[in-house]
Amino acid sequence: MRWVVACAAGFLALLSGPVPASAAPAAPEPLCTMKDSRIGELSGLVSDGSKLYAINDGGTKVQVFVLGRDCKVQKVLTDKTDPFDVEDLARTPDGTLWLSDTGDNKKGRLTVALLEMSPAGKLTLHRLTYPDGQHDTEALIMDKAGTPYLITKDILGQAQVYRPSGPLGSPGPTNLEKVGTVKIETTDTQGGPVGSIGSVLVTGGASTADGSVVALRTYTDAYLYPAPDGDVLAALQRTPVRVPLAGEKQGESIAFDPDGTLLSGSEGVGQPIRAVKGAAALAVASSDEKPASSAAGGSASDGGGVPYLPAAGIAVAVVGLGWFGFSKLRRRRG
Repeated sequence: MRWVVACAAGFLALLSGPVPASAAPAAPEPLCTMKDSRIGELSGLVSDGSKLYAINDGGTKVQVFVLGRDCKVQKVLTDKTDPFDVEDLARTPDGTLWLSDTGDNKKGRLTVALLEMSPAGKLTLHRLTYPDGQHDTEALIMDKAGTPYLITKDILGQAQVYRPSGPLGSPGPTNLEKVGTVKIETTDTQGGPVGSIGSVLVTGGASTADGSVVALRTYTDAYLYPAPDGDVLAALQRTPVRVPLAGEKQGESIAFDPDGTLLSGSEGVGQPIRAVKGAAALAVASSDEKPASSAAGGSASDGGGVPYLPAAGIAVAVVGLGWFGFSKLRRRRG
């Protein structure tokens, strides 16, 4: 497995253009430690400034854990709905929580779903269908208008961006439309369960309370995109600020405090929630940069070096073997 990961990383490097510069401060600071055994697979996180809201990866019923800033559970919001594979969490300004039931490691789901939980605890199911087959998706970003964007987890770092083609139905399904791609470059940040391959796998998304910055994360890094007009798709076309999140065992959660502090966390009991103060401001300061050639809407050959499609043909064979081993690392319902 080790040589597969190393070879795959080399091929991924061929696909990469310039990597965004690391942002300062480079080292996140611990905020608190997740010691509650009920939250052993932290996958989604949001913050309202005084409380944190957290979800587990997967599960057999809807559970949103409401935490204090000390990571202690204050209450649990529940619903009997049995999700398939919940992966991310978002919160709109009116207090509505959105659970992204979009995980699909085996690429076998006919529909995915968003679960809308009102502040009063009422749950509404919105089923969704992709226009081009199945995808494993772990990142959700809600824009200022309440439009959800789903960003896929792609082993070649070419994440696909989807949004509903019209108003969300209940239960639906509502058709999704592909609106762009985001190319994630390999980095040497340490962490995650699969070595350097993990540096291109999108595992979570977030936006600031005012929608001026949106973020994607991989197992190893966070990417902060300025969105001065609140336009998520336009933001993903800009050059991001990279914030390394080194040392996270299986980092899948990311969030912003209202003051722009970036929060991140990993699966596993005893893992810390960490904070990077002033992170959003770094992205805002970079908002005058030109769009990145490898961002949303870019072509398959963007990024320089080896054209994407020829290299991808070789990389698929190598990465496929590594991905087979990686898929066994995580429990999923059949």
